[in-house]
Amino acid sequence: MTRWAKFVVSRKWWVLILTVLAVVISGLWGFGVFSKLSQGGYIDPNSEAAQVSSLVNEKFGPQSPDIVAIYTAPEGKTLADIGPEVEQNLAAFREQVPTLGIASYWSVDPNTAKLMTSNDGTKALATISIDWDAGTHFTELDKMTAALTPPGIDTEFAGGTVVGYSFNVHLQQDLVRAEAIALPITLLLLVVVFGTVTAAAVPVFVGMLAVLSALAILRLLTTVTEVSSFSINVASLLGLGLAIDYGLFIVSRFREELASGTEPDAAVRRTVDTAGRTVMFSGLLLVCAFAGMLVFPQAVIRSLGFGAIAAVTGAAVLSLTAVPALLAILGHRINSLAWRRGTVERGEERARKFWGGVVTKVMRKPATVAVTITAGLLLLAAPLFGASLGEITYTALPPNDPARTAADTLSTEFPTTGEAATVMVRGENGAPPTTAQLSEVGAQVRAVDGVAAARMVAASDDFAILSATYAEGATPGQVVRDVRAIPAPAGVDVLVGGGAALVDDGNAAVTAKLPLMLGIMVGSTLVLLFLAFGSVVLPIKAVAMAGLSMAATFGVLTWIFQDGNGADLIGVTPAPLEATFVVLILAVVFGLSTDYEVFLMSRMVEARANGASTEEAVRFSAERTGRIVTTAAALLIIVTGAFTISGLSIMRFLGIGMILALIIDATVVRMLLVPSLVKLMGEANWWAPAWMRKVHEKVGIGH
Repeated sequence: MTRWAKFVVSRKWWVLILTVLAVVISGLWGFGVFSKLSQGGYIDPNSEAAQVSSLVNEKFGPQSPDIVAIYTAPEGKTLADIGPEVEQNLAAFREQVPTLGIASYWSVDPNTAKLMTSNDGTKALATISIDWDAGTHFTELDKMTAALTPPGIDTEFAGGTVVGYSFNVHLQQDLVRAEAIALPITLLLLVVVFGTVTAAAVPVFVGMLAVLSALAILRLLTTVTEVSSFSINVASLLGLGLAIDYGLFIVSRFREELASGTEPDAAVRRTVDTAGRTVMFSGLLLVCAFAGMLVFPQAVIRSLGFGAIAAVTGAAVLSLTAVPALLAILGHRINSLAWRRGTVERGEERARKFWGGVVTKVMRKPATVAVTITAGLLLLAAPLFGASLGEITYTALPPNDPARTAADTLSTEFPTTGEAATVMVRGENGAPPTTAQLSEVGAQVRAVDGVAAARMVAASDDFAILSATYAEGATPGQVVRDVRAIPAPAGVDVLVGGGAALVDDGNAAVTAKLPLMLGIMVGSTLVLLFLAFGSVVLPIKAVAMAGLSMAATFGVLTWIFQDGNGADLIGVTPAPLEATFVVLILAVVFGLSTDYEVFLMSRMVEARANGASTEEAVRFSAERTGRIVTTAAALLIIVTGAFTISGLSIMRFLGIGMILALIIDATVVRMLLVPSLVKLMGEANWWAPAWMRKVHEKVGIGH
């Protein structure tokens, strides 16, 4: 870092100009990512349900239409009256847009037509499957639905693709709204904290660049792999938040060096060699934490990991290039445009006095503080024992969203929405199942509690398909598990697919891969923290504190979003926790927890290396990082808090989860519990076996 610091200082204008130009140009190209994002990726492609879906689609074509059009007969007319007009409209659509199939109430057999008619006989359905391989693009869906709307006939649109498109639109709107709200408030808070407009503007400037760089990285990734639309919001949230946090940390250290009498160029070099090294190390820790998300088979979870890694990478790189170059250019002018004379010095003095006083009181009764806080956090974590995983459905959309309204109409006004288990009876060695085998399987499926009816719907060379309709009030996931448990007749295999099976298999994959993800996060954190601090105890304590923060956060989230306590106040429908965002928040909370630990411990270790006692090192660290850590958390709360006003309940889940985690970790855990535990452990904090000390001396990456 020393060589890099000298390079930046000696070529500050070149570094700043080239960095900004590269980010802006790549960011403008990155805006094209929105048209390349996936709306799927929720299933485990290796699961039994995915295998059934693949075989059925291969033999019989897509079973789930992209668009479900719901036509309502105008007052005074019947469905028969509007039939010719609708059919003419569908025929014209077929000529304009490549399709794999169109079926309507007016074109199917009488038995199927009954399922495509509303209970009151005023509405009828048409299902459309689009041929996406023929050059048709997802972003043209608005034009498609407009073309499917006959004049004078009220038409609603549901279907998986329509719902996915609506999610994408809301995500883009949320992104713009969140940044429009977060940036001005963030700048105002930074002005209050720093006391000068110039110092406050640096982190915000870098935050905007970080979002652009993350978009460019994600667009690059779309050329080699599937990237979900949800990755954009994660990249924006973390890119903006972390860049501001890192900028805050580096600018604070630079001003501290200037205040000690160091010349600007030397202050930049010292800042990069200390705070810059900490930022680089923090970024590496966060990348390792989010890399754990790449082990999951679902593309959407990996995409969230890609988005987070893109954000961290952009924020860290910009904090080590643009920020020090800008500081070298500004020099003492970093303290210009103060809103009141002397505010910089008074603010720093008050912050050091406050946080020094807090940790001094904590260390007077460390055992009492540690036990009380730990007990309180464990109490918050208690609801976690009843947590269960669910899925993202159309109910996550705002109540007034047209796609949600149409899906509600489909669910409540029609005799069936296709909610059934797909039971595949497959003969061995390519032989088709016999009539006797099919009858035996059908009888066993009908006997399963929660199955209303089971009938054969299709047959191929070596398999037949039974559709097992769920009974009213049945739990589809449990029905799937019970059907899978029935003994298969000799000579055939019985596989179960369908929507509920895909969700159940996806959640099972998350549960199975979660230990590996945690192992990657914990293992990499322990190794990296040891290489940074040379202690065995400090990394273990950091991981334990992160675990406690995660448990408390998810306990509260379960209490609200699953158990429904206060759900009405935030406008969400109680439901099991969505697995994708559980994984994301888990990674984010763990990463930020260890991130703040690095901020705190780096100054503590620095003081210790300069001869301070354990208690003096704790006080020194708290005085100099207390305001930084809590301000960094407050800034991230503002950024993530903007997502709590989203119409999407899953984004509210993410926003509230982040707010809870940041409040718990940055204040209660980091500034109260950690100092009390460090005080209690005393000299044991710095212990490591002799052989590990030798390893640290050779390959350590500490200050």
